[in-house]
Amino acid sequence: MSAFAFFGALEIGLIYGLVALGVYLTFRVLDFPDLTVDGSFPMGAAVAATAIVAGVDPWVATILAIIASAAIGWVTAFLTVRCGILNLLASILTMIAAFSINIRIMGRPNMALLGQDTILTPFEAMGNSMYIRPLVVGVLVLLSGWFVVRLLNSDFGLGLRATGVNARMVKAQGASTAFYTYFCLALSNGFVGFAGALFAQTNSFADVTSGVGTIVVGLAAVILGQTLIPGRKIWTAIVAVILGSVLYRLAVAFALSSGMFGLQASDLNLVTAVLVAVALIAPKLKGNINAKKGGKPAKNQVVSKKGKTGEMA
Repeated sequence: MSAFAFFGALEIGLIYGLVALGVYLTFRVLDFPDLTVDGSFPMGAAVAATAIVAGVDPWVATILAIIASAAIGWVTAFLTVRCGILNLLASILTMIAAFSINIRIMGRPNMALLGQDTILTPFEAMGNSMYIRPLVVGVLVLLSGWFVVRLLNSDFGLGLRATGVNARMVKAQGASTAFYTYFCLALSNGFVGFAGALFAQTNSFADVTSGVGTIVVGLAAVILGQTLIPGRKIWTAIVAVILGSVLYRLAVAFALSSGMFGLQASDLNLVTAVLVAVALIAPKLKGNINAKKGGKPAKNQVVSKKGKTGEMA
């Protein structure tokens, strides 16, 4: 793999690290299966691209993209909390609606940013853009990760985490689980929209189909990262999901560039599905192997008084 391909994959991996942060907040913290990210990612790209082409400052355009994407996350929460729609179905409805909204925003299915100033333009003049761009994106991702760590370690973050673990207990303490749901989904999709805005500015285009499979990539980063770097501390989990996103992109880039197993660019979704499946199966296999070595039953088994092993109910 060439240096250009390596740093390109590193840059994309860091951008999708923001997606992984968003997926981590909903999937791990709130225990909310949210497919809205497939719509909020291209929305962030669409809003940022449209604003930049209209002459808006790139930083302001990026903030507008974050707000717009957070808004559709809020819509998903509204459909779930106030309308009583199943969370998975609510996110699918929002995702479908976002597709048409994104076309409305851009006025066409895609929009080019060639020749337009972006948030990376001032930094590219400092040296070789191949090295500068991943560095700038990396700093933005690390700042976002630091914000999430600070948030989840706060008293408010404790309530947010408790909502995902035991919502009844949170209600019994007089806290509003609805508010935590609104906030978490808005914040999660805001991060995804931020990733979409960066993606559009680094690749010089926005497309309504750029969000297809975003949730799968985010899950791959979260599961792969936490499988490779297990830990109960929040900062460990945040570092793991960001690193998982980078490693996933590097692995895919290496496999496609080297032609390993005859893979082509069209096999990207297949590679993603296989990696997610392996990452999901790996912890269970590891637990079974450790149980056999130690002579103890796996976590999903219990030992009866007669010494027989059986599956838990």
